[in-house]
Amino acid sequence: MIESATFYTNKLKSLKRFYVDLLELDLVEQSNGQMTFRVGESEVTFKETEQPAFYHFAFNIPGNQFSMMKYFIKDRLSLNWEDGRDEVYFPSFDADSMYFEDPAGNIVELIGRRKRDLFGDLTKESFLNISEVGIVTPDVAGVGEQLLDAGIPLRKGTDIHPNELNFLGRGDTYIVLVPPGRRWYFSKKASEVFPLEMSWNGKRIGIDNDGNWLK
Repeated sequence: MIESATFYTNKLKSLKRFYVDLLELDLVEQSNGQMTFRVGESEVTFKETEQPAFYHFAFNIPGNQFSMMKYFIKDRLSLNWEDGRDEVYFPSFDADSMYFEDPAGNIVELIGRRKRDLFGDLTKESFLNISEVGIVTPDVAGVGEQLLDAGIPLRKGTDIHPNELNFLGRGDTYIVLVPPGRRWYFSKKASEVFPLEMSWNGKRIGIDNDGNWLK
C-alpha cells in the first residue's frame, strides 16, 4: 500500500482549494510551503517550489459508486476525453477509470474497482487510497531494479522495459514507471521528470530532480 506521496508545485494555494474545498477531502496539515490532505488510508502532500511540475497519480474508489462519483466530479469540473469517451474499462484490472486535471496540471485518475463496494451515499470515505503514482525517469532500468530490490514486484514478467510503461505492485496499488516523452493516457501531456517521494509499506521511495533514485 502507498501510505503517503509527496509532490511539488508552484500552485499550492490553488491545489488546497481544489482538493479540500472542491473535492471535499480532509486537510491534515498546513504549514509554510506545504499542505497535506487525506485520501482514505493514504495521505498526499504538496510542497511549494518556484518551478512548475505535474504528475500522474490515481485514487481508488468503490466500483459500485463509479457512476455517482462521475456525477459528483462532472458537477465541479471537466473530465478528460480519449477517443470520444470520458471513461474507460480495463479488463485486466476489472476496473473503470475517469481522468481530470487539477490546477497544477496533474493528471488525476479515479479508478473504480469492481470488486470493491461501499454502500450508502458518496462521501469523502469514497476516496479509498492512493492507487497509482507515476515515476518518470531517464533511467527506467536502474530505478526499476531499485524498486524490485525494495520488494515491489513487476506486474507482468520479470524484466523492466526501459522504453515502455511498467507496472510495479500488486492488488490495487501500483507504481507506473515510464521514460520521459511518453504521452499520458487521457491527456495531451507527455511525461516529464519531476522529483517525488512516497512511502510504500513503510519503505521510502523516490527520485530527485534528474530522475535519479533517492539514497
